[in-house]
Amino acid sequence: MTELTSGRVIGLEDESWPTEVRGATYPFGSSTSAAVLRKGVLFAYPLLIWTGHTMRRSSTSFRIAAFAIAAVTVVAACTSQDRAVPGAAPAGSSRIKVLGGKDVTLLKSLQHDVSPALRDIVPVQPEGGEGGDRDKQGNNRTFILPHPKGDGIDSVTQTKPVKSAGPAQASPNGVPVQAAPITGAGFDTVGRGFSTFAVNSAPPDTDAAVGLTQIVTVVNAGFAVQDKSGAILYGPAATNTVFTGFGGACETTNDGDAVVRYDRAADRWLMSQFANVRSSSGPYYECVAVSTTGDARGTWNRYSFQYANFPDYPKVGVWPDAYYITYNMFNPAGTTFLGTTVCAIDRASMLAGQAATQQCFATTNVYGGLLPADVDSATAPSVGQPNLVIGQGATSTTLAYWNFHVDFAAPANSTFTGPSTLTVSGYTPACSGGTCIPQPNTTNKLDSLADRLMNRFAYRNFGDHQALVVSQSVTAGSSVGVRWYEIRLGGPTSAPTPSVFQQGTYAIDASYRWMPSAALDKVGNIGVGYSVSSGTVLPSIAFSGRLVGDALGALTQGETIGQAGGGSQTGSLTRWGDYATMNIDPADDCTFWFSTEYLKSSGTFNWSTHVNSFKLPGCAGPVVDDFTISASPTGGSIVQGSTTTTTVTTTTIGNPETVTLSATGLPAGASASFNPASITSGGSSTLTITTTAATTAGTYPITITGTGSAATTPVHTTSYALTVTAPVTGGVVNGGFETGSLSGWTPSGALEGVVTSPAPHGGTYSNRGGNTAPTSGDSKVVQTFTAPTGSTKVSFWYQVSCPDTVRYDWATATLKDNTTAKTTTVLAKTCTNGGGWKQITATLVAGHSYTLSLVSHDDNYATDPTFALFDDVVVQ
Repeated sequence: MTELTSGRVIGLEDESWPTEVRGATYPFGSSTSAAVLRKGVLFAYPLLIWTGHTMRRSSTSFRIAAFAIAAVTVVAACTSQDRAVPGAAPAGSSRIKVLGGKDVTLLKSLQHDVSPALRDIVPVQPEGGEGGDRDKQGNNRTFILPHPKGDGIDSVTQTKPVKSAGPAQASPNGVPVQAAPITGAGFDTVGRGFSTFAVNSAPPDTDAAVGLTQIVTVVNAGFAVQDKSGAILYGPAATNTVFTGFGGACETTNDGDAVVRYDRAADRWLMSQFANVRSSSGPYYECVAVSTTGDARGTWNRYSFQYANFPDYPKVGVWPDAYYITYNMFNPAGTTFLGTTVCAIDRASMLAGQAATQQCFATTNVYGGLLPADVDSATAPSVGQPNLVIGQGATSTTLAYWNFHVDFAAPANSTFTGPSTLTVSGYTPACSGGTCIPQPNTTNKLDSLADRLMNRFAYRNFGDHQALVVSQSVTAGSSVGVRWYEIRLGGPTSAPTPSVFQQGTYAIDASYRWMPSAALDKVGNIGVGYSVSSGTVLPSIAFSGRLVGDALGALTQGETIGQAGGGSQTGSLTRWGDYATMNIDPADDCTFWFSTEYLKSSGTFNWSTHVNSFKLPGCAGPVVDDFTISASPTGGSIVQGSTTTTTVTTTTIGNPETVTLSATGLPAGASASFNPASITSGGSSTLTITTTAATTAGTYPITITGTGSAATTPVHTTSYALTVTAPVTGGVVNGGFETGSLSGWTPSGALEGVVTSPAPHGGTYSNRGGNTAPTSGDSKVVQTFTAPTGSTKVSFWYQVSCPDTVRYDWATATLKDNTTAKTTTVLAKTCTNGGGWKQITATLVAGHSYTLSLVSHDDNYATDPTFALFDDVVVQ
């Protein structure tokens, strides 16, 4: 570490140095001349120096690693290295002091690149044992952050519903009822029962972001891209799928605590996860990716940053000058809380795909779980306005905050001031920060995570004022309620002073409400989502809100259950949520999207997640009954004589109605059927398109039409692109198993056979590996074939019946290129149940010899037999 007895650092050893200083040597104890000073540099005092990639102390000469102009603060700097540095200074870092005497650590990204388009990367499936965050593997949280104790007295508790100033809504019998959020689309996201995803850790750490047309949800070990009707556009996939080809721990580990944000001003996505946290000594990495377009399925600029200490629980805020991120820092053993580290990442460089740095400040270990402000509004904060970072205070009547202004051109000009205090009504963190949330039919209690403020600290610039909202879980009498705050920024300075505009604790009955998240819409309405549970209420997803003109301090919109829980979390697992996310839709600035955890049935490590949307009156005018329609996938390619399917999904706007489905634009010889042909809006249907051998090869735009029953509803359509190809001569033999046998295939292992039930994907038969009774080990069929002239890919369909987890039972498939001796796993180990038929496609090179292996594995456990169906193996 470099130590200057005086001086203010204005640069580091890199290409930004003035030519006359970069790489120069000086005698120890000497000073520079006035000529150098006139060029903005003065080297004036004895020092110890990190040089290049080694540390050298010399009484003669050395290569400088920092330069300074006269000042009175002590300065420290460290070199960039490719290995871990013991203690607090990680590889790729330098440390300096800025005016005010605070240390700032400068982190260079260890590497960066541009990914392939995500849509072209085969999703890596999360497997048992992944989600390597050490704090997500056990049943109980291992550490409670420092938090105020409180006295249980809360002077702003709302104990009953409060009437809104807005209009009451009419019930079906015409009697006005309390105003309530106007619900929209709601659907499951990543979790149990979501496509191929298998739960292997707890809690889920549900985080989500909403773009113009897409929603990206991340959990502790995986993510998915969906449209706003819930149709899956990509995934589910392990979060490290984004780092495929990147190398190092970011690519090879899937360690969790993933975060996703949407950068509205740039129409980009940011996703991060940490890596190598299974290590008890480090180094640890934060892997950060920023999309290159507004389509999350495109390419991403990828970065890795290294830390010597364990950077737990990262939270990200988008700000004009940087992406701000906070970490709860623990020693490598994970046993000692060191305080919160707050970093600013060079947003402009990451958007451009250039090398990027972080600047990081540390707090004392009095404060934990800090949140950076995160911009929701189209109107950004003023240029140069610091990011506001907030957390629970040192006392039960305060919140603590810091102002962070970053200067990437001159790091010593960066400022991190605080902690300052906001006086609030007294609060007592629920459950003393730990576990006390009851559930029905079990004595097992759930974790409140009340030792910190809850994700997010949402910012909106209204022009005439700036406002932020944040929430936490607090004691409310004999139960737990949601404390929410609206904080406003005022004053003409470059760092406006925050003050509490309003606050309240929502606890309208004896149920426990916790794990909240809040946001503001474009007119100033506040939406708050949370979990609710009690001894008689299964853990469920709920939300409420208030209108901008309502009496201060109250949520005035009737509580709405967005997703009723189907079970309690049993055994000794107490972990729940870790956080939830309330987002505002940038497409209309009115729609709230709330994402969090629930259970479909009682059990352990069996969570699901759900997203609900709603609006509050006065933001977008009265709601007119309507619906939307979409298809997923939006296109497919099949060989003449084959079938393909897509899921047609609708969402309800206003009141539900009957939607009749039809399809036009089919080629001659093709037919379409819907199951069911008529649905209630908000439901879905499966469209099956069947071709014959006489169907002409080509691409056909199919129009799917939904006709609503309401007289005022217009007809809605969505498109499906059908590509029909002629079969390639040669290649796989008996790929559809329509000989009624395994001719052409070599079976091995426990049990293989050709079956007619469950229903095949196409034709009369499919291959089944395994059985409805338990079997032991692999069931496998193998075929070696030569890719014929004109072929470019091989595809097959699979369906898995796997009531266990992927740690024990699975389906998988590999394709070996015998010409190049390279084996590719085309279907990662997958365990799902009731997921229906899914297609896998892999690339071929014409003329190469290939061996395709289709495998089902069962551990012979008596209560969960596993089998896999394979069908319609086709070379195209």
